[in-house]
Amino acid sequence: MLVMHIPSSFKVSDQGELFSFINQYSFGQLISIVDDRPCSTHIPFLLDSENKKLICHLAKINTQWKSIHDQEVLITFLGPHDYISPTWYVGNGVPTWDYQAVHVYGKATVINDHEILKNMVDELSSKYESKKPDPWLGEYVDEMLSAIIGIEIDIKEIQGQYKLSQNRSKEDREQVIKTLKKNGSKQLSRAIKKYI
Repeated sequence: MLVMHIPSSFKVSDQGELFSFINQYSFGQLISIVDDRPCSTHIPFLLDSENKKLICHLAKINTQWKSIHDQEVLITFLGPHDYISPTWYVGNGVPTWDYQAVHVYGKATVINDHEILKNMVDELSSKYESKKPDPWLGEYVDEMLSAIIGIEIDIKEIQGQYKLSQNRSKEDREQVIKTLKKNGSKQLSRAIKKYI
């Protein structure tokens, strides 16, 4: 099975944490093989944590779906990330990048049933619309649903890497947090702070 290179100090194995990350940063990259070449589509995903599935849909004009059924696929999710300058450290260092990433491996199933597709789109829309003061009511015309294809991914393996300056001293991490916050990278600075 394909794997992401993860140094042990950056590895995240807690499934609850990884699922929470996917829910928060749910716009991912669906990667499969089409005509012997890697193919990628950036799309929002819905996580069914109880059944360990990822749900998404593609436009039918996107030919990636035509060869994806029963194929092992990779879905990548990227959280906050930013450049880290060695000038921010108290000690010596080199330029690097801090980030949070989760990779999901699983088997894809194509869904073309009208009612299941409608439910998939309803659930995905509800996730983003429910917090809005005037949410969209989800009125579809059949032509809209007939233009998409559903994809369900049965999760086989999930890997997380949070490279958040854990390999640096406490003083260096504090400087990184302070500088990132000053530069506007507040999400990443908060993530690093959790690991001090």
